Amino acid sequence: MSEQTYLDLARTILETGHYKEDRTNTGTYSLFGYQMRFDLQAGFPLLTTKKVPFGLIKSELLWFLKGDSNIRYLLEHNNHIWDEWAFERYVQSADYTGPDMTDFSHRAQSDAAFNTVYREQMKQFDDRILADQAFADQYGELGDIYGKQWRAWQTRSGETIDQIKNVIEMIKTNPDSRRLIVSAWNPEDVPSMALPPCHTMFQFYVNDGKLSCQLYQRSGDVFLGVPFNIASYALLTHLIAHETGLEVGEFIHTLGDAHIYSNHLEQVKTQLERPIHAAPQLWLNPDKQSIFDFDVADIKIQNYESEPAIKAPVAV
Repeated sequence: MSEQTYLDLARTILETGHYKEDRTNTGTYSLFGYQMRFDLQAGFPLLTTKKVPFGLIKSELLWFLKGDSNIRYLLEHNNHIWDEWAFERYVQSADYTGPDMTDFSHRAQSDAAFNTVYREQMKQFDDRILADQAFADQYGELGDIYGKQWRAWQTRSGETIDQIKNVIEMIKTNPDSRRLIVSAWNPEDVPSMALPPCHTMFQFYVNDGKLSCQLYQRSGDVFLGVPFNIASYALLTHLIAHETGLEVGEFIHTLGDAHIYSNHLEQVKTQLERPIHAAPQLWLNPDKQSIFDFDVADIKIQNYESEPAIKAPVAV
């Protein structure tokens, strides 16, 4: 079963992972170089050993596909998974006049009183992003992250490359090409990004009327992030297969530094003890052809049965 592939990764890290310090000062247990394969014909790979919010996954992917890099669209769809990075930039600016938020991520995890203040400040920030377009333009921006690189890669000549449109056209016209690649890792833009791309590049492969996708992810938060990444790229593969008239094949997930944060260990152990349920199915609106025409209502997950969600702090 596809989900067992993910659980095997988590168990392997717990048993053999190397302890490493990290950028967030949280500490991780990690492995370098790991690959998982998911048969998309066998069901949609949304984890069932804990509830995964598919609504956040589809709205984030549609945000990427729009070429957007401002959190306002996400907030309009009640998606807060990028809030911390935008908020961090705001509190470091001269315009921020609220309480001291130095090292706010880690203090919020260990100090309940501070966490309350932090959440209040974050809500005020989100509300202002939604209400004030000028403020959103300035502080909702995350830099040239995924969406910009996918849809408007900046060239030295000042032009832009729409990698997603190009790869779809290549799949339609030259499906045997070995150049069906989209890259998000732009070395020139990395310093200006709120978070440099973790999922750095992906490649498509067509065989026997089926579309497969392989992702290379330089860094994977196995408990919180990787379940999202699996579902997101499985969804992307389904969407592009839908537009190009192909069936889905495999999603292959290749990880560089695959890690479990030291403050996620108990959550992972809990998840590993839970039963696996049958994989759900994905529904895409048959009336929509281009992936750029899809909205959140055009994408649904069906027959999703899961164990309850397991909360864990995000390392920023």
